[in-house]
Order: sequence, then C-alpha cells, then structure tokens
Amino acid sequence: MTWMIVGLGNPGPEYANTRHNAGFFVVDELGARMRGTIGRHKRAMAGVLEGRIGTPGSDARVVLVEPWSFMNSSGGPVKALMSFYDIGIGRLVVVHDELDLPLGTVRVKSGGGDGGHNGLKSLRSSLGSGEFARVRFGIGRPPGRQDPAEFVLKPFAGTERSEVPEVVTRCADAVETLVLRGVEQAQNQFNGGRDDQPQ
Repeated sequence: MTWMIVGLGNPGPEYANTRHNAGFFVVDELGARMRGTIGRHKRAMAGVLEGRIGTPGSDARVVLVEPWSFMNSSGGPVKALMSFYDIGIGRLVVVHDELDLPLGTVRVKSGGGDGGHNGLKSLRSSLGSGEFARVRFGIGRPPGRQDPAEFVLKPFAGTERSEVPEVVTRCADAVETLVLRGVEQAQNQFNGGRDDQPQ
C-alpha cells in the first residue's frame, strides 16, 4: 500500500522560513531521509517525491507532497494527486502548524475539524471529509494582541530557532511511526497515549 504524506505551507522564498511552513520543513526532512529530491509533478501544482520510509523489511511506500498552490487552496492539488496515485483518505497523513500547541509540542490526531487553519479547511472542502490523519507541529500563540494570521507568516524568532530542528525531527519520526505502526502507536509514543487538544 502507498501512503501520501502532505506537508502544508506556502511556496516561494518569502515564505520559506515562516511558521506556517512547518509542514514543508517536515516533508523536506522525510525527503532527506529518503535521499531524494522533491520535484514538480506533471499532473498537479505540487512538489512530489516517491520512495520508501523505514528500514528494509519494515518499510512502506510513500508519496511526499508539498502543495505549491498556497495554503488556502491546498486541497485541489492534493485531491488530484490522490486520484493519480489511487490513494484513499485512510492513507493520507497531513503535517501542519498548530497555534493551539506550544512550540516544541508534537501531536498525532486522527480526523477532526480545521480549527481555523486555512490549509485544513481547503483539504476538507476538496476531499469532502476531514477523516485523515494529522501530525501537528506546535508553533504557539502570538504574543500580546498580534493577529494570528500575521504571526504564522513570520519567521521563528531568534529564541525559538534553536528548538525548531528538534521539533522537525520528532514530527518526521511521528509520521514514520504512524505509517509503519499505526495511528494508535504513534499517539501513544508522541501524545502520551491520547490527544487532549480540542480542534
């Protein structure tokens, strides 16, 4: 069986290091582990890498995806690629930034709403369902009265940058665990056995 791992973010150098691109960070890490390069797909506005994750004998075939249509229209490319690769929603994993989790927190979730996240909103609209697995990369709430929409499009602050690589690594580990061992095992390992964050 083939799984699709989608990292949410925005294309272009001006967004490359922003909080909203956490999903891209994780997919890039998975691509590096696969020793491959994400390249443009011929059928969708997205970067794609096909390969395997895990170790020989305990691995799984995956398609890594970075939608290049901007966050609020991510659903179109993902739907097109799911059709192209004949992948059902039960084998879709979406990695995204999460305001409601402190920086450094990783959570695995199965299904749910969009919590105001434009990428998830687009996916749910295009796919007709939100019943896909998610790996959530905590970025924390903005300080003071800063607009969350502005906050997510800013780079991580200097004091936060040292934490980001570790979170990226743990999110990538969570994706691998989810695909190879199932959602429940991934939740036990990364959520302390449950997902108690509402969405």
